[in-house]
Amino acid sequence: MIVGYARVSSSGQNLDVQHEQLAAVGCDKVFSEKRSGRTTDGRDALADAIDFVREGDFLAVTRLDRLARSVIDLHQIVIQLAAKGCGLRVLQQSGIDTTTSTGKLTLSILGAVAEFETDIRKERQRDGIDRAKANGVYRGRKPSIDTARIETLMAAGMTPAAIAREMGIGRASVYRLIGATASA
Repeated sequence: MIVGYARVSSSGQNLDVQHEQLAAVGCDKVFSEKRSGRTTDGRDALADAIDFVREGDFLAVTRLDRLARSVIDLHQIVIQLAAKGCGLRVLQQSGIDTTTSTGKLTLSILGAVAEFETDIRKERQRDGIDRAKANGVYRGRKPSIDTARIETLMAAGMTPAAIAREMGIGRASVYRLIGATASA
């Protein structure tokens, strides 16, 4: 039996393409979820898929990054599947079939490359943000609370709790802004 697993990172993304590819290879059952792939924690559909497979079955995914983004998570999944007598197939990387030695080697290499790419992408993003901050381009998001209005209401004698109710914000936000303006 071939059991499919499909994942996208956010609710705005679509699983249709993965479902079509998994159906095309004859998946008898497909487990899907919309969760981040940074870790396997909290990915209930993945846990259910691994739980569901039986000896001789294969877990199929369209791409390796749909399954795991770290080598450690990837190998843990493969170990769990192997303990149940199951294999893993990655459709768009056809050399990956963990029932073969070459497939295991390919899996390890591509898993390491995928993790490396994620790390490099984070570094480039961080460098870009630091450069933008240094050039005065990146200032973060605009404040969502009108601090001048809080100061005006405080001067009028309103309590922080009353200000929070009036503005529809949390009392802690009022205290935090009062503390920031007092120390400035």
